[in-house]
Amino acid sequence: MEVLLVVNDTASSVTPSRRERVAARLAERHDVRVASTTHRGHATELARAAVEAGVDCVAVLSGDGTLNEAANGIVGSDCILAPLPGGSTNVFSRSIGLPHDPVRAAERVSLTLARGRSERISVGEVTASGGTAGDGAGRVFLCHVGIGWDAVLVANVERRGHLKRHATVPLYAWAGAWAFFRGYDRHRPQVRVHVEDGTVTGGCVPDGRFVLVMASDPYTYAGGVPFHVVPSVDRHSALGLVALSSLSLPVFLRTAAQALGRGVRPGPHVRVDTDVRDATVAAIGAPVPYQVDGDHLGAVEVLRFRHLADALTVVALPS
Repeated sequence: MEVLLVVNDTASSVTPSRRERVAARLAERHDVRVASTTHRGHATELARAAVEAGVDCVAVLSGDGTLNEAANGIVGSDCILAPLPGGSTNVFSRSIGLPHDPVRAAERVSLTLARGRSERISVGEVTASGGTAGDGAGRVFLCHVGIGWDAVLVANVERRGHLKRHATVPLYAWAGAWAFFRGYDRHRPQVRVHVEDGTVTGGCVPDGRFVLVMASDPYTYAGGVPFHVVPSVDRHSALGLVALSSLSLPVFLRTAAQALGRGVRPGPHVRVDTDVRDATVAAIGAPVPYQVDGDHLGAVEVLRFRHLADALTVVALPS
């Protein structure tokens, strides 16, 4: 099998040694070419060119952001996407059962590809308009889109990316606390949520201060502990949506505690939608910050979401 290994050399878990060992593991069974990313969006360009050249698989040694870029280059094609954990959290690769160690993960991916095991999965698509980031082009996401508080958190982490190699959990905890208490206006409604096609399971509140749209679960990990926001959402389901109409400390802490358990439950200040196929989140007043699969993309006026069924092929690990 012909494999393009896309590497983000600046990702927090990528070192020259790991890069060489990962490439060597894949090359034991496959014809491997290695390409490094040099700028934002480069992984999309590399993956799209690989599809046009007839490459069988694009493996990505990076965090979730670069993986997202590669997915946008191959979505809709038959090329296989193989995530390899090179970032600090690696939500998607862990969610499909890969080890957190990139060399061990490469061995499992290599064997899985050799056995011809892959699966077609669903993804989300978000189209931004207005603000500093809206260009009208749709972008697929594998994990989630965060609107509001966690986008400020992600932007704060990105500004201190050099610390992710050494203090991932403390950095995210500090950035989250800073965004909650100082960096984000949580005292007024920021967005209006409208779900055109989906199921409201409870807490039908139209105005939100923080919104998550999920394409898979979990939302993230704190060390090895997963945060389950909408556990019913998986790689073969439609999207899930959670909107908080209050970001008071009690509501926020209660919601976080639920995510550490069986998932967020609807309530007076918490809206939960499942089986979402079409939805719109619009800013109330000024543009709101948003992030896609862990990449901060600026501030936006309107975000439109679609569920894309069976749109992407990924490696299918044996259970």
